[in-house]
Amino acid sequence: MIRKPYLLFLGDAPDQLAAKVARGVGDWRPDDVVGQLRLADCQADLDIEDITIAEAVSAGAKTMVIGVANRGGVISETWKPAMRKALEAGMDLASGLHNYLQDEPDLLAVAEACGRQLHDVRKVTQSYPIANGKPRSGKRCLAVGTDVSVGKMYASLALQRELASRNVPATFRATGQTGILIEGEGVPLDAVVADFMAGSIEQLSPANDTDHWDLIEGQGSLFHASYSGVTLALIHGSQPDALILCHEPTRESMRGLPGYKLPSLDELREVALSMARMVNPRCQVIGISINTSDLSSDEADRYVKETAAVMELPTTDPIRYGVCELADALLDPANFSS
Repeated sequence: MIRKPYLLFLGDAPDQLAAKVARGVGDWRPDDVVGQLRLADCQADLDIEDITIAEAVSAGAKTMVIGVANRGGVISETWKPAMRKALEAGMDLASGLHNYLQDEPDLLAVAEACGRQLHDVRKVTQSYPIANGKPRSGKRCLAVGTDVSVGKMYASLALQRELASRNVPATFRATGQTGILIEGEGVPLDAVVADFMAGSIEQLSPANDTDHWDLIEGQGSLFHASYSGVTLALIHGSQPDALILCHEPTRESMRGLPGYKLPSLDELREVALSMARMVNPRCQVIGISINTSDLSSDEADRYVKETAAVMELPTTDPIRYGVCELADALLDPANFSS
């Protein structure tokens, strides 16, 4: 478990996109963040308070999160003075980079000397079972996408927040580095050995009260030649009762695969539902989440309305419009009666 609250380290991020991990944490867990720390040439800004390491410790910060990513996901030497200073001041470090904190001898030495923890959230630190496919109590909702990076995490987090506001017991289950930093724990699914991926999700989302919803963070896409395996493992490990279809309408091809067109939402519904019903015959698609960030307000309104009419499902952009309709669908017993 990663200790909270956080100081978000933006380092020398050259633009806003380079600080997307910090942005995700700041967007969804603002109460867990005491401020941001930026180096002199940082070009990213989360629009929260700039504070020093000493000020962060005084404000109660327990962990400095490396919220910036550079090319190759390596730990920059220019970041290390601040990282060592944070350890010496009493904070742990957490990172989702491919370059592990624990593989840096100087950081490891300071952490050991100060009794601090180094959290590499992409690193598997426990053993997982092989999935058994046995039904378990509680309810589960999984977001699946026409492509990678279409807003699956944001849809699940928005739905968890909406359910909590209605006093419905619900937990966000993180399966990627940003989600783990947001939640403080989870499974780094892309680092789990293939035979154990589905089992890790069974363990992540155990039996629960019958009215409790797990909102499970989606990964990859069943239609993506590079990452379909992780999506199928999520579907079979989570045994979802509900699926939310996620889509970004402006893409001309799948991310990283210029020769591949995105499937239609109807194709996604057919394939994802058939895979889900292998492990949960009662699974239903209950709504659609559209990432309209690259559309104007008028374009977004039109696209969402047209999609809802064609698909005959509640459709929204969680950021622009909220997820009230998706929550209504999730809580409607009639949607799961067949």
